[in-house]
Order: sequence, then C-alpha cells, then structure tokens
Amino acid sequence: MPSGKGELKPEVKPEEIEEESEAKEALESLREAIRYHNYRYYVANDPVISDYEYDQLMRDLQALEDKFPSLVTPNSPTQHVGGEPQDELGSVEHPEPMLSLQAAYEEEEVANFDETCREELSLEEVEYLAEPKYDGLAIELIYEDGSLSVASTRGDGETGEDVTENIKTIREIPLSLISEDGRPVPERLVVRGEVYMRKDEFQEMNERRAEEGKDPFANPRNAAAGSLRQLDPKVTAKRPLRIFCYDVAEVEEHGFESQKEIMEALPNWGLRVNRDWIKTCSGVEELIDFHGQLEESREDLPYEIDGVVYKVNDLSQREIMGTRERDPRWALAYKFQPLRGSSRVKDIQVQVGRTGSLTPIAHLEPVHIGGVKVKRASLHNQSEVEDKDIRIGDKVLVERAGDVIPQVVKSLPEERDGSEQKFTMPDSCPVCGDNVVISEDKQQAYCTNASCPAQVRERLIHFSSRGGMDIEGLGDKIAEQFIETGLVESLDDLYRLEKDDLTSLERFAEKSSQNLLEEIEESKDQTLPRFLYALGIPEVGEHLSRVLSSQYPRLNDLMEATEEELQRINEVGPEVAKSIVGFFSNPDNQELIENLIEAGITLNNPLTEDTESPLEGLTFVFTGSLDRWTRNEVQRYVEDKGARSTSSVSSQTDYVVAGPGAGSKLDDADELGVPVLDEEEFVELLQDRVGEEEFEANY
Repeated sequence: MPSGKGELKPEVKPEEIEEESEAKEALESLREAIRYHNYRYYVANDPVISDYEYDQLMRDLQALEDKFPSLVTPNSPTQHVGGEPQDELGSVEHPEPMLSLQAAYEEEEVANFDETCREELSLEEVEYLAEPKYDGLAIELIYEDGSLSVASTRGDGETGEDVTENIKTIREIPLSLISEDGRPVPERLVVRGEVYMRKDEFQEMNERRAEEGKDPFANPRNAAAGSLRQLDPKVTAKRPLRIFCYDVAEVEEHGFESQKEIMEALPNWGLRVNRDWIKTCSGVEELIDFHGQLEESREDLPYEIDGVVYKVNDLSQREIMGTRERDPRWALAYKFQPLRGSSRVKDIQVQVGRTGSLTPIAHLEPVHIGGVKVKRASLHNQSEVEDKDIRIGDKVLVERAGDVIPQVVKSLPEERDGSEQKFTMPDSCPVCGDNVVISEDKQQAYCTNASCPAQVRERLIHFSSRGGMDIEGLGDKIAEQFIETGLVESLDDLYRLEKDDLTSLERFAEKSSQNLLEEIEESKDQTLPRFLYALGIPEVGEHLSRVLSSQYPRLNDLMEATEEELQRINEVGPEVAKSIVGFFSNPDNQELIENLIEAGITLNNPLTEDTESPLEGLTFVFTGSLDRWTRNEVQRYVEDKGARSTSSVSSQTDYVVAGPGAGSKLDDADELGVPVLDEEEFVELLQDRVGEEEFEANY
C-alpha cells in the first residue's frame, strides 16, 4: 500500500516552474499523489478525490514532463495505466496494452483533437464513432475457438487481475460465442468492455444490504468493481452485474475496416453492445451535439456514465495515428462536468422537517459539481455523521446525483490539522426550543412540538406541492411569509385567507394576491389520492396514496382501517400500516382533516369501481424523454386512469413507452416480447381509451 505522503493534492502550477530542481521536487510530489489515488481508485475501490481532480493532477504531471523531458522516468504514472493488480486473484498479461483515454472537459479541446486528426491524416474531414463513457470497471474477455477462456481487469494496463470464474457468473456474458448472421465465429477474439450495475438494481441491492445489517455501497462503480474482484465467485453471482462491450483488441481473419463494423458484429456473436447510443459523427459540431444529447439524457439512463468517447472510425487511419505511452492518439474522452468534488465543512446545522424529523446539514465552502455550485449537503442523521466520522472543518468528498440534495460521501481525515470539531445532535429543537427525542441507534431524531413553525412551514410546502393540492405560486418564500406573519398556523388556515391578508405582505400586489387566492380556491375540488399525499402521512408517498385510494373508496373508510386490514394490501407492510393508523388516530390530525373539509374541500376518487378507469389493468414502463410530460406527470396521469407505472420491464408489463435517450429497457422489452410505443403511438392509445375530447382537454 502507498505510504500516504501523496494523499494531499499538491499545489503545482507547471507554467510557473522554470528551474529543473524545482520541477524535480514538484514532479515527485505529483507522481506520489497520483500513485496513491491510483491505489484508492483501482485497488481499494475507495477514491478520495473526483475524476476531474485526478485528471487535473495527471495534466499537471504531463505538462511538467513535456517541459522537462530529461526528468521523465520509466515508472512515472504517465507511462502506465491504473493500479497494480491484486496478487490474491492471479494475473493475466494483456495481448495488447489496455490503454487509458486522454480526457477533455472543454469544447476547445474537442476542436483541437479533431484538428490534430485531420492534420495527421491529411483529410478535410474525419469520421468518428461516438459512444458513452461508462462509469464501471474495464474488462478484457479472451475467446478461444468460440469459448471464453480468460477474463481480466485492466490492472496496470499491461497486466490485469484474473477474474475468469467471477465473469462466468454474469448472465450477459456468453460462455460460448454464436453466429447469428452467418459471420464465422473467430478462432480467437479479444474483446473489451465495461462491467457495471444499473442504478435501480444497485439501489435494490443496497436496500437488501441495509435490511441485513450490512453497510451500503457508495456508488454503482465501486459496487461493480468490488463485486467482480471477490475471491469467492458465489459472492459475485449474487450481485446484479451487467456488461457493455465496446472494442476488439484482437480478432483473427476479421476483415473489419471500421469501428462501426466491429460494433455491428459483436451482437451477432452474442456479445452485448449499447445500440441506443452509438453514432458516427463528422466535424466538431456533430461531436459536441452528441455530447450535449447524451448529457441531457444522462439522469434518465439506467446506468452511470461520465462522458462521451470519440474514436476515429477507420481502423487503417488509427494505425497511421498510433498511440502515446498511456493513451491512443485516435481517441478522446470528452467528460461531463464532475458530479463529485471535494470541499470543506464550514458548519453543521440542523434542519427540521414537516414530520418533526431533525436532519444535520453540512454547510460547505462552495464547490462546482456538475455545473452547479454546491453549498450544502445532507448528512442524514447522527449515526451517519459518526460512522463517516465527519467533523466541522473537515475536508470531504461530495457527490451530486439528479435533483436531490448533494451527499457527503466521506471525510478525508488525512487532511486534518487538529482544529476540527465533532458534531452532536442538539437536545432541544433549534427552531422552537422544544425537546428532541433521539432513537437508540441515533438514526432518528424528532422535535416533539407539532406546532413548531419549521414543521408547519414544511407541511405547508408539501401540502401545496404539485403532487399534493397543486397550488401554483405557493412556494418556499411565500410559505415562510405566511408562517412568520402568523397568517397560517395550521393547513386549514390557508382556506381562510382574504385578499387584504395577502396585499399587506411584501411582494404581493392586487393581481398576484387574486391569482393565489384563485389557485387556493381551485384546489378545493380535489382527488382522494392527491389529498392523502398532501396530508404528509409518514411512509405514504404519491404511489402508495393511489394504492390506498384504490382499496378505500372514501376517506372515512381509510381513517377507520386497522393495521391488520391495511396489511392485507399487497404493498403495505407492518411499519407502513402502523404509520397510517397512528396518523389517523391522532386527535390533532383528525381535527385538521375535519377543518379542511369544513373549509370546502371536496374529494372524488378516480380509482374506485364507481368511477371509470379506462386504463384499468394496464402496466406501463416509461424510458427516455417525452415532449408532453415529465416522467412524474405521465406516471401520475396513467395511474389516475387506473393503470400501473413501474420502473422495470417484466412479463407483467403491457407497454414500454420510449422517447429519445431510451436505454436498456428496450432490450428487456425485446427479450420479453413487450410492445414498445413511441410518444405518438402512446397518445393514440390514450385517445382511444380515454376519449379524444377528454384527452385533448387536459393535454
């Protein structure tokens, strides 16, 4: 294991170094840091800096070595790829080195790459094959006489770890090649790809681990790497590993002239490629446009990616361009803005939620992650703060995924100077001063005052949200005003507001006051599922609100249900049933519901037998992006009409609705014979089932 001296990121500016003695010291510092981070990433599967920060270290090292070529050493990280293979797994020498890829983060670098390719090939235009850059574990598969003989990791680029027995447990990797289109199976084939985990399967695996009392994995990449490098293949077999193949290093008597031909041939031998996101491009504009399309679809993809790879398509042109020590000259990885970054915890403050739960929030020195300035990150609970040993003043690794609040992945204790302070959950609420109750495992903390202004504010925001009463214009700031001025102390106060109440507030004029009052009035005519969700019953989200409404025609029926009755519903377990019964048996909640009904709220239930459910019995899966709806909107629409919406394709799925950026769910649909509709066909189905006039009136 590395000494640890390279754990701190050196502050080196190559352009400012002129003396060889100074350069020598800076080079050694950079090399030691990169070796350490190689170990953390490739061997320990536990990186402590982001890919972007690592790439910057490598760029600084390369720039200094270019400036002082006499100081280049054979064991410099610029001369090798990745980390040392683990001795326990055995080693495999690659037939051809598994090189890394030169990384770019700016459009100008893509333009420079294209210019270099055109100049060296003496062409006005070069054709490239563009594809996603997967965030998994690079793998090499060697087939002899059509059978899988050896599988290995990248390792140091020359030698990798032998993971043959583990690879054989992955169902998507054929043990024997087939010939689907008449192209003969080669006597020897060396194919390369990326082993990964789908996001949904990774989440399900982590949930199972939590139920078993095991620590969750930090992210799909680490989970895939750790799973594939197990000493016991039985452990690997239990993990949801998949693969995308993306290149061939060696194939006998192939006759291939382009990368595109290779990608078309691999599936016909039974090897999986990503057909959804492979495109030939010419010119900088097309290259950048493909990058933009993929980045826009990134969050909807079922797998993790961190950029786009461009490869010169013509194989003979690649031979002309050749390679550098650690990367091919004919390829480039144009990465997305990083979703991970490091920052420092300035303070840890407690946030009070709508149910009274207390959540510690890390206030950070601003850091740009994925093009967004991040200042705060969730720490979840006291238990997590202690498990990760996160202290005020710590340098930490922060991760941002989707639209959720960023998470602190880990602290970096090696960078402490002794001034850091431990955090402890307060005994009294930071907003109202009432008592705080903390569970024995320190995973839950609650303010016991149901009238706490912070709780009322959060309940008001949730109540008026799009999934709830859908009161447009009632956002965080207005909710804050209502609470601070005392206009709203309970949710039912919302329906007693008058124009004079609003016009007396800052930023409210006659028109805006009237608009908000009209929105509040319109929300009185409401569906039972939305009302249940708006109430904020712990453990009951939008989907479960619809499940409950489908079983109980009226609100009173649900309010009188017992835990035993509720548990007979397929998706309701003991904890959820207890939460529902507890909520409705609380006198304060009973009074609130009574007051809301008296204020004029009327409830209709579109999910009972008395109401027409034109999509009753159908199950939909949505993938890619749609023009008319967001994902949440279209799922809510079909469920309101009696259908089910699920996240994965199964034999019970009736239709997969696919838009641009659709991913592997199309492969699942094809394998199971599930019909796939584009958006226009989906709209036609809705018009036929729901009625054209009613559909167009709403969409």
